[in-house]
Amino acid sequence: MATLGSMFGAAEVETFLGLPACPDLDLKGARLALIGADGCTPYPSVGFYCAGGPQAIRAAAATYAANLGHVNFDLGGPVLPDGVRAVDCGDLAVRMGDAEGNRDLIRGAIGAILDQEAVPLLLGGDDSLPIPMLQALGDAGRQVVILQIDAHIDWRDEVGGERWGLSSTMRRASEMAHVTSIVQVGQRGIGSARPKDVQDALEWGVAFIPAGEVARAGVWRAVDLIPAGAEVVICLDLDALDPSVMPAVIGRTAGGLDYWHVLELVGAVAEKARIVGFDMVEFMPDRDIDGQGATVAAQLLAGVMGILARQG
Repeated sequence: MATLGSMFGAAEVETFLGLPACPDLDLKGARLALIGADGCTPYPSVGFYCAGGPQAIRAAAATYAANLGHVNFDLGGPVLPDGVRAVDCGDLAVRMGDAEGNRDLIRGAIGAILDQEAVPLLLGGDDSLPIPMLQALGDAGRQVVILQIDAHIDWRDEVGGERWGLSSTMRRASEMAHVTSIVQVGQRGIGSARPKDVQDALEWGVAFIPAGEVARAGVWRAVDLIPAGAEVVICLDLDALDPSVMPAVIGRTAGGLDYWHVLELVGAVAEKARIVGFDMVEFMPDRDIDGQGATVAAQLLAGVMGILARQG
């Protein structure tokens, strides 16, 4: 069967876009470092339900591995400008039944990337992964603004007694002293949040830009809420995207963002502030349709990587 990859001369690769592999976390001057994990702090009812997500996104990008130097029209040039090195550090060996160990493992790996003055791109995996990434930024002495792009607000204090799971990510972030503000974009439909969770978020100071507002007026109020010159962490849950373009999530909900909403938002924030960390989570391979979601995720990740590569 003919494929786009065979037409382009793509060979089999194990890393994202054929980037140099860096499993030992010795980045050798790389400015960007991709690293994956199948999960972090799972709920017993679903386990590591996004297991295989990072590998599926890498596989979808393999089609273009022979053409990394070609023009990406989403960026106006190649993904990586001349002189910018990016690496793929592979997937961390997280384990079911060892949530605390998983958090320590992710926190340490992100810390090692930050210590080498690179920007981590964390690929997952469920939405509990950002918690240790955010902790690592605090360990590194960063004062950060969080831009969450997500269908859900993740402000539950606990679910079934678990306080570090995927529905509590922004609640835990709000308790970190180095998090100065939180802007949340894309919420819609019915999620895990109760009225009190929303009230707590608003009282803390969260700014919400629901998906309906984005559909009517674009992403620009969110951009306006990011302080100029701030250090920003972008937490992207792929269910922020509409299921018509991203079916590979556990909670498909109509009315989501489109590809350009997300890429324009990331690009505008990078022009105004500095993105110091990024995660893309909640890719569920078992829910994908003909590889569509993986292809969209890979294209979006390549676009984000190109934006980060162009930061000053």
